[in-house]
Amino acid sequence: MSAADASHFPGVQIHESAYVDEPCEIGAGTKIWHFSHVMAGAVIGRKCNLGQNVVVSPDVVLGDNVKVQNNVSIYTGVTLEDDVFCGPSMVFTNVVNPRSEIVRRGEYRRTVIRRGASMGANSTIVCGCEVGVYAFIAAGAVVTKDVTPYALMVGVPARRVGWACRCGTPLPRGLTTLECPECGNEYREENGRLEVVHENQGKLETHV
Repeated sequence: MSAADASHFPGVQIHESAYVDEPCEIGAGTKIWHFSHVMAGAVIGRKCNLGQNVVVSPDVVLGDNVKVQNNVSIYTGVTLEDDVFCGPSMVFTNVVNPRSEIVRRGEYRRTVIRRGASMGANSTIVCGCEVGVYAFIAAGAVVTKDVTPYALMVGVPARRVGWACRCGTPLPRGLTTLECPECGNEYREENGRLEVVHENQGKLETHV
């Protein structure tokens, strides 16, 4: 679409080199930068930021305040909830066994990234996985199975090496109550999951 067509999306900033196919939904306050392409049927929430060379495929859903850095393609079947962060050149897939000569559009697997999760630069999320709320996927990690909320995941394939606070800071290990050294949020580890004791949203706002 041309820059003039941006009037179809009040309050949305669309660079003149970007393409937005209609119909689609884009919330107010969202910014779409150079050479990006939003395809028909996509739904993008409010106050999102799509960096350079980002592709949002048909039927993809992005919540509010989603940050997508440069060179990320979000394929059909992927849902990103509010406040998700996608690092530069991280990768989504939607077919587990692709072949050029075989059409598998009817076999796309759903991938869901829950609220507040972060995926570092060059990480990969294999289709069919769910990444839990506020999980942190380290740069270069390859996620091949569901990720527990707040988990800190590293490696290939990705494995949990600890927990991440809602503010993104790694939490101390080996304690009954885990207090974030950055923002003071408190958690408790029980049965392989992190339970919230107290999250101080007021303090968090100074770190986001």
